[in-house]
Amino acid sequence: MIRWIFNLLCVLLVVISIGFVNIWPVMAQTEMQPIITATETPEPSVSETETQPIITATETPEPSVSETETQPIITATETAESSVTATETETEPITTATETETEPIITATEAQPSVTETETEPSLTEKELEEKINELGQKVVDATQNGDFATSETYWTQLIELLPNNAALWSNRGNAKASQNKLEEAIADYNKSMELAPKAPDPYLNRGLVLEALGRFDDARADYNHLLELSPNDPMAYNNRGNAEGGLGQWQNAIADYEKAIELAPNFAFARANYALALYQTGQTEVAIRTMRNIIRKYPQFPDMRAALTAALWEQGQQGEAESNWVATVGLDSRYKEIEWVKNIRRWPPAMVAALEKFLKIE
Repeated sequence: MIRWIFNLLCVLLVVISIGFVNIWPVMAQTEMQPIITATETPEPSVSETETQPIITATETPEPSVSETETQPIITATETAESSVTATETETEPITTATETETEPIITATEAQPSVTETETEPSLTEKELEEKINELGQKVVDATQNGDFATSETYWTQLIELLPNNAALWSNRGNAKASQNKLEEAIADYNKSMELAPKAPDPYLNRGLVLEALGRFDDARADYNHLLELSPNDPMAYNNRGNAEGGLGQWQNAIADYEKAIELAPNFAFARANYALALYQTGQTEVAIRTMRNIIRKYPQFPDMRAALTAALWEQGQQGEAESNWVATVGLDSRYKEIEWVKNIRRWPPAMVAALEKFLKIE
């Protein structure tokens, strides 16, 4: 049973406060009708920047050396008052190329700022961010409740873009992916959530569920063990560890964990159902049937237990009551007619699967 951990509707006074909050599995019905499921911009860039024209040496407004006017040189033959030799000639300094004054050369680096250096549009204000989060939060809740997990994933992604360091968002997107059977992608999101919040329990629970679906029961149990270190009184952690132990064939350990889950949460119908199935697997048939009856008495529209009771009673030769329970089962959830679903998705214990298969073959 996946545990969703969003609290988006509480973001009315704070920018964001997505906490690790428990809710029922997405595919489950209300408490009175529980159903066990498979897992419980900036503006466009400008390529041509406008700059001031670059003035080169050839464009210098001052005249070049060849055009420079100098005072004539007075030689000895041209003097009227004294004999002045060539060596005594007074001249005005000759301006060379290096002494020519020009306007400063404007290089590319001195051009006006490029588009990347100009001011961009301001980012979202805190109020705008809050409004955007609230809007996406409501959309993701609606999509999840409607079972539209592809759309839900899209909204989680948009929230992550706004709040990339929020661990709950990553875990919830992982749940949306897991619900679409994108198991490896879901694990990657759970890993990121754990990286951001190592002491948050829910990502471990949800990753454990996906590991179970992949048949990696040892790894799943390791996640549940770590979860119980973080949250020792988590009934769902005990229930799920029992499931992983069942996958490993350790049914007595599974029974102990289911009992602990029930002790911590007496109304945890899923744990009671798993407990009854494990009892049947270990040969405690009478206790198992009695437990199934008690669960159905409290939850009359619980198809998992009605299907299990059908199979157990048929094995006991109580065909009438078995048939009656089967009619109720099919009316609530027709998937129990598919033995492969019961075996591989719901993952009943082998003895319980065999009993139902016998009933279905005769039917």
